[in-house]
Amino acid sequence: MKDWKIVRRFEAVPDLPVLAEVDVLVIGGGAAGVAAAETAGRMGKNTWLIEKYGFCGGAAVAGLSGTICGMYMASDDPDTQPEQVVFGFTERFRQALADKGGVTGPQRYGKTYTVTHDPLIWREVADDFLEHAGVTTLFHTAVTGVIMDGDTFEGVVIESNAGQSVILTKMIVDASGDAAVIARAGMDHYFGDDGRIQNPTMFFRIAGVDMDKYLEYYGDDTICPPKVTENILSANQKGEYDLPRHKIWIFPTTRPGELMVNATRLAGQDGRMLNVIDPKDFTEAEVFGRRQVRGYAKFLNNYVPGCETSYVVDTGIEVGIRQTRSIVGVEMLSNDDVVNCRKRGDSICRTPWPIELHSGDKPKLHWLIDDYYDVPFNTLVPVVGENIIVAGRCLSAEHEALASARVTAQCFEYGHAAGIAAVKAINENTRIRDISVDEVRKEMIANGSKL
Repeated sequence: MKDWKIVRRFEAVPDLPVLAEVDVLVIGGGAAGVAAAETAGRMGKNTWLIEKYGFCGGAAVAGLSGTICGMYMASDDPDTQPEQVVFGFTERFRQALADKGGVTGPQRYGKTYTVTHDPLIWREVADDFLEHAGVTTLFHTAVTGVIMDGDTFEGVVIESNAGQSVILTKMIVDASGDAAVIARAGMDHYFGDDGRIQNPTMFFRIAGVDMDKYLEYYGDDTICPPKVTENILSANQKGEYDLPRHKIWIFPTTRPGELMVNATRLAGQDGRMLNVIDPKDFTEAEVFGRRQVRGYAKFLNNYVPGCETSYVVDTGIEVGIRQTRSIVGVEMLSNDDVVNCRKRGDSICRTPWPIELHSGDKPKLHWLIDDYYDVPFNTLVPVVGENIIVAGRCLSAEHEALASARVTAQCFEYGHAAGIAAVKAINENTRIRDISVDEVRKEMIANGSKL
């Protein structure tokens, strides 16, 4: 981006206070970061987690995406029951949410299922997981530079309202979602399909819903029935509304009379694609996202029975971001891997979630029926960098493949794998790319993962 410089690389420790020397440093407290940090901490390493907000959760909480997608198989049989195929850290976290009343049971999502969580309880469960694993968490802190010795990371420069400081580390997990550490080191990355990335969405919740009346009209599938799409198109045609997305998704939450709504579609007011890495685009997405929320909320009041007196409770703290930077990895998850449900001996995660592309007036779904594909370990390993691994949506994947591989259950398992890999690399005094993937898989399976 011509107006911004991202690379900030120091060849020696700068003249700043050294806050800590740690074993594993995790950047980003979303699903992947929490899993990576908790795993490394539980394995006995001095682990720190850096998070820009005052809580963990990433897109699931700050972006209010609000679901744990990617756990269940898809089927053409409308009577099929949920078949869970992703466990491990994902299941531990889901169960902890359930123990606090913070997650629904499986909800129909087209040909598969998902679960909807309470974003406040998600934060609290993450706090508990990290504390019990002995992880030191720094909220309201961001990485602004990296300290390098050749291709080895010696540490990072962090910044908060208190000023700047240095954390020295043996191993880094970049779970920022944006490949922030990779980018600051000047390492190779890319944006989507030749720069084309998925639309962000401003999620919101409404309360005051008559749920019996709503469910009788809408049904139990969280993907809207055709009559809702027809009403959106009709209302737009009459000039009553200007609702850019015609296929919307609505999820009953854990709270009585409350729905979480995934409806908005955000593009520039001149029609351009928004890249939320650029704060100008990010700002435009936030402002117009809030305005779109009011339009869709009014539509629900007027067109969806049970929502006549409903009201907006909140929106995401930021727009829900689906895609920004991806690393150039030792291996890339290909579109063919996904559509052909390729199985791998070096897999660190199963993925049954459809290709879910958000562009145009309605999302496009390519279902993986009665099957899943495997995500290989080396999609998390950058081609350059001796002691860094990524976790989360910035893994190395083709555009359409990422539209399936980026969801929450998979991000939990990427973090799970990355945390184990970081610990093993330290224990063996070797590079991330040289550790045994079989040993990572063995540890994941011991922790409950199905591979």
